[in-house]
Amino acid sequence: MHENIEIVVIEDEEDILELIEYHLNKEGYTVTGFLSTENVEQFLEEETPALMLVDRNLPGMEGSEFVSYLREIGYDIPVIFLTAKARESELEEGFEAGGDDYMCKPFSPKELTLRVKALLKRSGALQKQARVKHKQLTIDLNKQDLYVGGEEVSLTNLEFKLLHTFMKHIDKPLTRDFLRDEVWGVEGEGVNDNAVNVAINRLKNKIDPQNEQNYFHPVWGVGYKFN
Repeated sequence: MHENIEIVVIEDEEDILELIEYHLNKEGYTVTGFLSTENVEQFLEEETPALMLVDRNLPGMEGSEFVSYLREIGYDIPVIFLTAKARESELEEGFEAGGDDYMCKPFSPKELTLRVKALLKRSGALQKQARVKHKQLTIDLNKQDLYVGGEEVSLTNLEFKLLHTFMKHIDKPLTRDFLRDEVWGVEGEGVNDNAVNVAINRLKNKIDPQNEQNYFHPVWGVGYKFN
């Protein structure tokens, strides 16, 4: 999903580095890890990562000194510091050096992925991911707009959620129960199969009234497939 978003991790403890790489890869990011600041500058000359995770306590050059140096030579890549140092003066040091966020060790994988996502959103790197395209359809997740062949088509909130759910699972049979959970959420319990079918038909008539694209396929005994 985020495969074109690249993240650099500088962490001298190999097991922590591997763990961070594993969890970020799982979220779909491209990750390059370094055990020290050596070679990082050279890497930045060739690549433009969207984010850097930098351990404070690095061999050779301390993490915040390195980031401070990068800022001086003109790199403005967002940085999250990883640190066992949680004293206020040390936090201040990190922010003054040009850090954008901070995580104190030990941290949970969930905290890691949430902070990374939040910072990528703030820096605009995730905005580029906000458009999802398929055949004639383009949806803009930020504005909740839909374009069919370049023309804007207005959808209700529910229809937009329904379409987005199908576009995330192209060619996969989705059960009505799954659609109820994803689209209606808590209110889904009161929604019967017929109501799901009706919502899908209404959506189909808006996005493909002549059925030229043939998006929706009933899957006998399961639900629907979108392709």
